[in-house]
Amino acid sequence: MSVTAAKGFVAGAVQSGIRKTDRLDLALLHSRVPATGAAMFTANRMQAAPVIVSREHLELAQPQAVVANSGVANAATGEEGVAAARATASAAAAKLGLEVQQVLILSTGVIGQPLPVDRVVAGISEIELDADGGGAAAEAIMTTDTHPKQSVAHGPGFIVGGMSKGSGMIHPCLATMLAVVTTDYPLDPGEAIEFLRPVVDASFNAISVDGECSTNDTVVLLANGASGAERDDDAFAAALRTVCGELAKQIVADGEGATVLAEIAVRGAASTSEARAIAERVATSPLVKTALYGHDANWGRIAAAAGSAKHGGGFAALDPGRLSIVIDGVPVLVTGIPSGKEPALTNGHCSIELDLALGDGSASYLTSDLSYDYVRINAEYRS
Repeated sequence: MSVTAAKGFVAGAVQSGIRKTDRLDLALLHSRVPATGAAMFTANRMQAAPVIVSREHLELAQPQAVVANSGVANAATGEEGVAAARATASAAAAKLGLEVQQVLILSTGVIGQPLPVDRVVAGISEIELDADGGGAAAEAIMTTDTHPKQSVAHGPGFIVGGMSKGSGMIHPCLATMLAVVTTDYPLDPGEAIEFLRPVVDASFNAISVDGECSTNDTVVLLANGASGAERDDDAFAAALRTVCGELAKQIVADGEGATVLAEIAVRGAASTSEARAIAERVATSPLVKTALYGHDANWGRIAAAAGSAKHGGGFAALDPGRLSIVIDGVPVLVTGIPSGKEPALTNGHCSIELDLALGDGSASYLTSDLSYDYVRINAEYRS
């Protein structure tokens, strides 16, 4: 269950002293077999230095390695931060015998603090790489996560493996908090993004914990073809969806202070884009999320959120007389009429289904509840 499950990938991690506590905080992943790859990044205009540098590197070369740190995001750090990201990539390239452009950089942690470059460079030199190092790498990228997030899927003759981190500041635009997915499936240069983009849109781009878009969101896919498997693009796409879907679900389930994982499904919308807008609006509604924390099946809040979903220059289409809502299999609103029934919401999981009866548009979203602990964790984040 690690990012090194596929053939040809090695990883490792160390405690370099970036963080205040004594824990792993610096990871390195390398494909020992020539690889190709792609990445998707945050749409936040306050993009972190590692995002800026990694974008540049992807335009110049095929990625062969990823170096990632936790504790410091290296965001809002100006030219000094960009120089620190470049120095990080240079140190990793020198260790692995690569060109600096073949290294991607990921950072996560507190925004606005300078990255301690000397510690990072020294830490990179100490990392020991092997095929069993994926678990340590997944641990090293955690911030407020309560556990590492990993997933593996097997296809006919190939493997897809991945790791991610994320617990708070979760509302992705083009990517997730940090995620690296590897495979020994054969891809040609330029192909990786065509597989990655639709999978990210259906997984990492369909989750929310707190509606906050990070400055550092990045998801990377590396493929080295070391399996020698025959091309079966449908099977590869399915395995990639499985890994990314599982990682995305683990992120939401581990949301800061979360006690409930909610799966929202919208169907019968006038269009797919309107279905997505409604699903996202319900998923990010503080009133819906606090009701989930209270195990209160307050479908009125769900209906109100759905009716206020923005789309285009106005609101998504919704006819109150056609709307039906089902919570945990219990119909609570049927074509605009309350049923008088109410589910218990006691098992830490909640499914919310909305049928607009207006068309064929459908979408799904994952979210979590909003608890007292979320406020406490974020109030104490820098202390």
